[in-house]
Amino acid sequence: MPEHDVAQRIVIVGAGAMGCLFAARLALAGNDVTLVDIDQARIATINERGLVLKDEAGTRPVALRAATADAVSGPVDLVIVFTKGNHTAAAISSVAHLAVGAPLALSLQNGLGNAEIIAETFGTERTLFGTAHIPADLSPPNVVSTHAPNSLALGGSGEVATAHARDVAALLANAGFEASASGDIRRTVWEKLAFNAALNAPAMIAQKTNGGLDNAPGLRIARGVISEAVAVAQSQGIALDAVKIDAAVCSALKDHAGHKASMFQDREAGRKSEIAMINGAIVREGERAGIATPVCSTLADLVHLIEDQPAPARKDGV
Repeated sequence: MPEHDVAQRIVIVGAGAMGCLFAARLALAGNDVTLVDIDQARIATINERGLVLKDEAGTRPVALRAATADAVSGPVDLVIVFTKGNHTAAAISSVAHLAVGAPLALSLQNGLGNAEIIAETFGTERTLFGTAHIPADLSPPNVVSTHAPNSLALGGSGEVATAHARDVAALLANAGFEASASGDIRRTVWEKLAFNAALNAPAMIAQKTNGGLDNAPGLRIARGVISEAVAVAQSQGIALDAVKIDAAVCSALKDHAGHKASMFQDREAGRKSEIAMINGAIVREGERAGIATPVCSTLADLVHLIEDQPAPARKDGV
């Protein structure tokens, strides 16, 4: 990958809040950015009106190109994937033609398994993955907003991928993100997985904001999930700090009591959740290691049962 002060040709797959935030900042840093999505209305809006970025630097308009995957041609330097995990395989299939020029590919998605799907097309040494702790909101028709602090950690499997991760971290830092490359990225990913698994499924099942889980039953469930995640990660040689994850969960319940977890939002919107890549991933990895994960398994089963039913009508009538 060229030096980060040289303009890169970047394709971002998924024009949700995170995809639009990254597209806007990377474009403002002088890169050639294209957003890929399947929503024709959103594509048209971005092409006609661009995006409006609101962050600590102020409010700025950003001209961008958006398109369906088949309308984008290579070569490109970097593909960043922001789709939900249950759409990763289809999304990567749609941009597989871009792999011919050997670009780097980066997943900052939630859960486990996305990087492996991406690597089947882009190659293990050129596939990067990590975690993003960045607030992002997309308001109709084209306003994307964020606020400090933000942090990104990324890495890859092996020395070659880790070297590529340093280059991409520099590119993202140049665009205004607090980004760093990590040689221990699997631990970081598992920490976020445990955090998400402890909060998302219970919130969706109970239809509660974070604060509604800040009680004895909610904490028992969360700590059961954390315990299972720690045990499964340990079987893979990854040492997680249960106390650290527990503290992060408790902080989320208290400091962001009104927040709706993403799975809760998915249910309200009638979308399928990422349960298979989160609690379901802990269950699968546990089965491979011969470790029982009854809490995660029950939560995943309950989410699937709920998703098999029509989403309830929202109070606003939507």
